[in-house]
Amino acid sequence: MGQCGITSSKTVLVFLNLIFWVENEVDRSIQKVYKTYNGTNPDAASRAIDYVQRQLHCCGIHNYSDWENTDWFKETKNQSVPLSCCRETASSCNGSLANPSDLYAEGCEALVVKKLQEIMMHVIWAALAFAAIQLLGMLCACIVLCRRSRDPAYELLITGGAYA
Repeated sequence: MGQCGITSSKTVLVFLNLIFWVENEVDRSIQKVYKTYNGTNPDAASRAIDYVQRQLHCCGIHNYSDWENTDWFKETKNQSVPLSCCRETASSCNGSLANPSDLYAEGCEALVVKKLQEIMMHVIWAALAFAAIQLLGMLCACIVLCRRSRDPAYELLITGGAYA
């Protein structure tokens, strides 16, 4: 029981460390994925970016202008961002940078980091709850052992050098 409490405490420390590490890692990873974006549906990176932008209502890494630095933007030469950057309320949106009001203004990096931190906080709270339950169990076991040692009704029966 004590080993589990130590393990869950270490888990909490690892997750607290991850909260601070995750922002740097997300920044590096998201830039790498944006560079490989090619706009085709079968490409996993392209599908992932489109999915994140639609679900989190965001565009680009920091904002929609980040798309201007990608290979996809330079190759297409149509001065537009992916359609996944279009606001749901903009029915005639074609991703054009000429109409920035049709595009999500907030970048995806901050929203992804926020979402991951929320998930990690839930894991940390669960680990802390588990550790608290184990601590309560150890406390109850100690109370029972202390009462048992003081109560004369509890006697060890030793027969032939072994406990009965």
